Amino acid sequence: MIIVTSNDIPGYQIVHTFGECFGLTVRSRNIGSNIGAGFKAMAGGELKGITQLLHDCRQEALQRLATEATNRGANAVVAFRFETTEFGGTGIEVCAYGTAVGIQPNPS
Repeated sequence: MIIVTSNDIPGYQIVHTFGECFGLTVRSRNIGSNIGAGFKAMAGGELKGITQLLHDCRQEALQRLATEATNRGANAVVAFRFETTEFGGTGIEVCAYGTAVGIQPNPS
């Protein structure tokens, strides 16, 4: 599965558009992470637990996007983006979205 942020893929032509697809995940931070983040915020520096949580969320959302695109018959996603939202100070929502397409190599 080729996933790109651009609207086209060099060397390929889009032969079919399956439409918008997305992968979504919502995760809550654990109480220890919240307390640790509060102390770290006072001292300054990276909030490693939250960084890891966001990384894991993005990876999961990206995998779900690829699965949905594959299930629709696509072999690529163009115009890919992430959208991240924090809610209630305790959770993170990550949405990976783009346009599922069928591509083939450009004729030589």
